[in-house]
Formats: sequence, C-alpha cells, structure tokens
Amino acid sequence: MSKINLAFEDKKAFVAFITCGDPDLETTGAVVRKAVRGGADLIELGIPFSDPTAEGPVIQGANLRALNGGVTTDKIIDFVRELRRDVTVPIVFMTYANVVFSYGAERFISACQEIGIDGLILPDLPFEEKEEFQPLCKKYGVDLISLIAPTSKNRIARIAGEAEGFLYIVSSLGVTGTRNEIKTDLKAIVEVVRQNTKIPCAVGFGISTPEQAERMAAISDGAIVGSAIIKLIEKYGKEAPGYVEEYVRGMKEACERAKGVSERK
Repeated sequence: MSKINLAFEDKKAFVAFITCGDPDLETTGAVVRKAVRGGADLIELGIPFSDPTAEGPVIQGANLRALNGGVTTDKIIDFVRELRRDVTVPIVFMTYANVVFSYGAERFISACQEIGIDGLILPDLPFEEKEEFQPLCKKYGVDLISLIAPTSKNRIARIAGEAEGFLYIVSSLGVTGTRNEIKTDLKAIVEVVRQNTKIPCAVGFGISTPEQAERMAAISDGAIVGSAIIKLIEKYGKEAPGYVEEYVRGMKEACERAKGVSERK
C-alpha cells in the first residue's frame, strides 16, 4: 500500500503546496511543520524551475525568489532529509521534467526514495510519455502521480486505471492561482475516476477559501491549495509560518465538514 493512501484514509485530505526556498529553506521548514500542525495531511514540495509552465504569477514569483536566493535541487534534497527527522506525513515533490532530466533521472528518483519522498508530480509530463520515468519510479518505490484536466475527456478512464498514489484533478483550464469560482463539471470527472480506480483523487488549481475547499472535498477525496499559501508567505516572509498554520486549520476544518456531508448522503 502506498504511504500516500494514509493521507486519505477515513478522511477528506487537505494537501498543502509549498515552494522550497521561498524566501529561504529555513522558513520553508517552519511553514511545513506549521502546516502539518494545522492539519495538512500531505505536503507537496515545489522544486523551483526557471520556466514553470503550469504556474500562475503567484507561484512563478515564488520560484523566482527561491532561485534568486540560491536554492538548488541538492540543497532541497538535504533539506528534506532533515525535515524527515520529525515530519511523518506523506510528502511529494512537484516539479518539471527538465529538473529531473538535468539532475539525472535515476539519481533524482533514487534520492527521493532515500530521503522519504513518497511521490512525484510532473505537470508538464504528458500521460503518454510517462514511461520516461515510470520504470525508475517503480524501481525506487516512488509514486508517479498523474493529473487529470478538464481537457482529458476520453483519456480519463485510462489515466485513472493506471494511477498510483493519488490522482490530481485539475479544477480549471489554465495555470495555478486562486479563482472566484470553479465552473468545471468535476462531479462527472470524479464519477469516471471512481469507475476505474480505487486510488483517491483530490482537486487542485484555484482553491483558496474554506467554502471552495469544502465543495471540492465533498465531491472528491480532498482539496489541494498552493497559491493562497504562497501569498501568505510572500506577504509575511519569515513571519509566515504562524499565519499558514491558522489558514491550514480553517481549510482542514472545511474538508472535515465535507466528510460529514458525504457521509450523510
């Protein structure tokens, strides 16, 4: 059983995305620990990349600040090794295929196993090209997490059928960022997912308020939030960890309310 499944076991998961090294790795460590204390069930750690095509301006800004601050993949690997001394929730890396290629795919994925990274999300890796990394991920026990977008349509069943870890359902077309409303028919997407896999699915892109988190978690297995957390880090810098804990607590409570709603149906 994938350790990632533990994040979703008997609950609606709250997944927090945090860019490594924004504004520095020390602050990232404090933010992760406070997010877990606030109730985050799974942590997505972003490895900065100079051309993050799936990201909106907020996370692009975090990538830039981290890279300008001198963060590197090696430093992030050492950072996670240290983080794992006391952070036990599942952790996945979210980055871009080029980061993995330039580091050396086997070197990168074996390092993931060694430091306790449970999964890998590569938003620019087409499902049809996942064989580039899949054998190495299997070899080292790292789940290669697939994304399903509103444009996936007739591929949803196939993607779900081959999924591992959890399925990342992209709520809206476009890039990451907070949205006032989410109009995609996610229920229909989740229905196809449920017919083809027992792997949990969580919705991300555009979620920022407890109301949105509750609504998304009610139809799936959890909510993923990035930009809203990154905005707090951008605003408060080294003082951000406490604000992130408070924000995560409110979002986790919303996910728990969603569980109650689902159980009553």
